[in-house]
Amino acid sequence: MSATDEQATRGLSLPTLTAMVVGSMIGAGVFSLPARFGEATGVVGTVIGWSIAGFGILMLAYVFQNLAVRRPELDAGIFAYAKAGFGDYVGFNAAFGYWASVCAGNAFYWVFIMTTLSAVFPALGEGDTALAVGAASLAVWTFCILVLRGVREAAALNRIVTIAKVIPIVMFVVLLVFAFDVQAFTANFWGGERGDIGDVARQVGDTMIVTTFVFLGIEGASMYSRFARRREDVGRATVVGFLSVLALFALVTLTSYGVLPQRDLASTPQPSMAGVLEVVVGPWGEALISVGVIVAVLGAYLAWTLMAAEVLFIPARSGDMPRFLAAERNGTPTAALWFASGFVQLLLLATLLADDALNVMLELCTSLALIPYLLAAAYAVKISLAPQPGDRPRGRRSELVVGVLAMLYTTVLIAVAGLAYLLVTCIIYAPGVLLYVRGRRERRQRVFTRSSSSGPSSG
Repeated sequence: MSATDEQATRGLSLPTLTAMVVGSMIGAGVFSLPARFGEATGVVGTVIGWSIAGFGILMLAYVFQNLAVRRPELDAGIFAYAKAGFGDYVGFNAAFGYWASVCAGNAFYWVFIMTTLSAVFPALGEGDTALAVGAASLAVWTFCILVLRGVREAAALNRIVTIAKVIPIVMFVVLLVFAFDVQAFTANFWGGERGDIGDVARQVGDTMIVTTFVFLGIEGASMYSRFARRREDVGRATVVGFLSVLALFALVTLTSYGVLPQRDLASTPQPSMAGVLEVVVGPWGEALISVGVIVAVLGAYLAWTLMAAEVLFIPARSGDMPRFLAAERNGTPTAALWFASGFVQLLLLATLLADDALNVMLELCTSLALIPYLLAAAYAVKISLAPQPGDRPRGRRSELVVGVLAMLYTTVLIAVAGLAYLLVTCIIYAPGVLLYVRGRRERRQRVFTRSSSSGPSSG
């Protein structure tokens, strides 16, 4: 049996790839949406915010879909696209930045889950106490050992967990639909001065980082393209998964405005979905959502742990990261997994010093991911403008438009995130050059190159 036939038989199916996308996006973020939107805006701003985010992220989804079809030979999307389009060092930075973003997201997950459990164990505080960090650290290494059992086995488990964690979210929406109060919804309509366009625009801006964070992981299928039974399934899984999650997220926020005043939503403790459902059905509603939070976070953490290992493993195989990160066993990138888990551990220890660990990790995770997203969109534009021999001409113009729109969206998000987080992002990127230099020297390759007119290589 050929390698292609074996992959078609044993690789990840379309439903499993779709579950990877959904599982990557549905984590802690959705359970915090009612309060976060309540703090920022009303119904009008919410509809506009989700429309802008939905359109922008859909463009990114189409970028990943188009690139999966146009460049099926490229594995581990984020890194491979940046490298193919803009060279080895840019590709390395895309991989390192995306990896750091995933690790920050995983640290956020553990802070969030400890905050949820503090309702039962007050000593956990807001997820930033010594006990909370100790418990989270134990969980980090437990998951590391689980994933070491094999990528395919972990991906199959993720499919089951994804189904389990969607159930309480769907129940939340259904119960709120039955409890929906039109007068409450109308009272929350503007979220500020009635008809003030400038105020609404400000409110929408306040939602953009949150809406971006909850969609991180949209590239989940492309990160595992080398395991797919059929390459075209990668793009399909990305778009189907995104549209499903967008509908669910929008319903969670909009139905919440129909049961509580905006000021009450804003003051609801996190996870705010639990507090909202408790108002509607009583204490069992809070318990249901709390269980959902734990399942969702564990499922998302599993998916993101797989991605964190994969995005180090692929560059290591191509010589863009040190050779030790290319070690694998039974299809699992072992060294990359240990390395990623170690960085998550360091971030958890850093939360002991943070004033607001939850928000710091959320915004850091989002800002780190924006540059790799921008590079992927830029590569889509590049190949649309300068196709390679053998590329089919069909659809190139529409792919160019999609790529340009995705670039504009990610650029706006970088501006919204602000200069402070852009500088922090650059500081985190900087030490990564040590890994790049070691990887290049191990293979006796030039570290950095100059143009031919500038003289010899700098390496």
